[in-house]
Amino acid sequence: MQFKEIQTKDYLTKSNLPYTDYVINPYGGCTHACKYCYASFMKRFTGHTEEWGSFLDIKRCDKPISAKKLTGKTVFLSSVTDPYNAAEKKYEITRGILEQLREIDCYVKISTKSSLILRDLELLKQFRHLTVDMSINTLDESFHKDMDRGSSIEDRLRTLRVFHENGIETVLFMSPCFPGITNFKEIIEASVGFVDEYWFENLNLRGDYKQRILTYIHEKYPQLDALYQAIYLKNDETYWLEMEKDFIEYCDDRNIRYVNAFYHSKLVEEKVGKTK
Repeated sequence: MQFKEIQTKDYLTKSNLPYTDYVINPYGGCTHACKYCYASFMKRFTGHTEEWGSFLDIKRCDKPISAKKLTGKTVFLSSVTDPYNAAEKKYEITRGILEQLREIDCYVKISTKSSLILRDLELLKQFRHLTVDMSINTLDESFHKDMDRGSSIEDRLRTLRVFHENGIETVLFMSPCFPGITNFKEIIEASVGFVDEYWFENLNLRGDYKQRILTYIHEKYPQLDALYQAIYLKNDETYWLEMEKDFIEYCDDRNIRYVNAFYHSKLVEEKVGKTK
């Protein structure tokens, strides 16, 4: 890993993402090195030519986070990095940001793949409006290890349980759902006792990681080869339409709260259109 400290003018960035007004990315890049990470496109804006997951920019900022901008608004940590990537243990950039946010009457959403967030439990219990979101798309530890360097699935589930037991709203972000691999019923059954809401997002393949994932499926899951070619080479949406119908019916029948983010790009376009 290559680490570099950089100075940034402002931690706050106005967001076009649905469900949030601002985002904060305490780091540039991410140590989790998810093989399917859409955020790898950020390299073109930072000048990095290294492989995604092999570098990390540690962002320092002298400007205080604006309470005026954030009061009554929603802020998301983070959109193109994990705020609790491995370097956070040493640099504590995210913790410093949270200490500022604690004093502001805003809605804070944190998304991570790391149990390191438990380090800040006592701090986070002081927030008025907080949601902790853990990304889990499998219960298979071997598949997880093939895909990212985040915490084990067991530790992610334990982390959600601890936050739930401490009265903090929890979200299990089932993202990205891999065709033929992600078993949403199995994941819900393993977590429904301590998850307040589920989010579902399908796997989108684009850029340089599209072929990487297709090659991985060909080598590790050859029985799914035809399915992935139909979806990602022939644009056949049948699988997603059926899965969407299944999880909607499953959740509705059991009164499980959920958000359908299968059409993430469309939701972004709709938000951008409203702000023009």
